[in-house]
Amino acid sequence: MDAGSWAYGAAAPGLKAAAASVFLTLGLAGSVAAAETTLLALGDSLTHGYGLAEEDGFVPQLEAWLQARGHDVEVINAGVSGDTTRGGLSRLEWSLSPEVDAVIVELGGNDLLRGIDPASSKANLDAILTALCEKGLPALLTGLPAPRNYGEDWQQAFDAMYPDLAETHGALLYPNFLAGIGGLEDREAGRALMQGDGIHPNAEGVKKVVEGIGPKVEELIERVRAQD
Repeated sequence: MDAGSWAYGAAAPGLKAAAASVFLTLGLAGSVAAAETTLLALGDSLTHGYGLAEEDGFVPQLEAWLQARGHDVEVINAGVSGDTTRGGLSRLEWSLSPEVDAVIVELGGNDLLRGIDPASSKANLDAILTALCEKGLPALLTGLPAPRNYGEDWQQAFDAMYPDLAETHGALLYPNFLAGIGGLEDREAGRALMQGDGIHPNAEGVKKVVEGIGPKVEELIERVRAQD
């Protein structure tokens, strides 16, 4: 399947709306009682909740899952549909509001779909993680498995960048964001958990994604508490 037919990103108007949503979310964060731990989810449409009612998206479902397990936590949605690693880097600074304690970095899917040189993607993610380290913010880096569309060398370079960067920066690693529903490499098994585009999880799919990544996010919260 070609990149254009299963891109995570929405059209430009959708991206603008998503960005506006992020600004609004960050702006309202200070108007409510502060949670013990505040996580920033920096990502693309998989984080943003493309095609879903707001309450069914990744961030609200993750926050609810964590709270149900006794965590006093707020998760800020800094996902923008269509964003690449370069886009995530460009908006990192303004996304890091003062209350943020740790960051989930879910980027690279759109780089993959556009065939961007993995070296460029790695450099952008490296810059993001470097900035988080400098600010003393623990990070959870999530990846996606690359298909073979661009050849074996490209695939190996893309797949290797996530564990390499996590090791370099001491970040937590969740290798496949979609592992809870079988991941990109097993579409048939997870078809009932996907939206009509075959790319984005539906509400039940997001639930499975959250159940998969949730324990790793709990590890991220523990790192925050260990710093206190």
